[in-house]
Amino acid sequence: KTMLYVTGVVMQFTTQGADEVTIKGRGKFITRSVDVAEVVTKRFLDGQVKVKDVKLDSEGFKNKEGKDIRVSTVEIKLEKK
Repeated sequence: KTMLYVTGVVMQFTTQGADEVTIKGRGKFITRSVDVAEVVTKRFLDGQVKVKDVKLDSEGFKNKEGKDIRVSTVEIKLEKK
């Protein structure tokens, strides 16, 4: 699955002409967001794209049982060099 996200980000920069792409993750998927950003910047687009900004936060919602839950979130902004 991670490689599908990597491919999507690389396509945004290469074929869609994006100057900036934001990768978001929350909860247990934060690690996947970090992996995607690392693979894009260090393997596929090494020297062409860098991490511009990282934001950490949390958000609340109600689970299926109606209980209030807080979950951590990350937002990683990549930009063309």
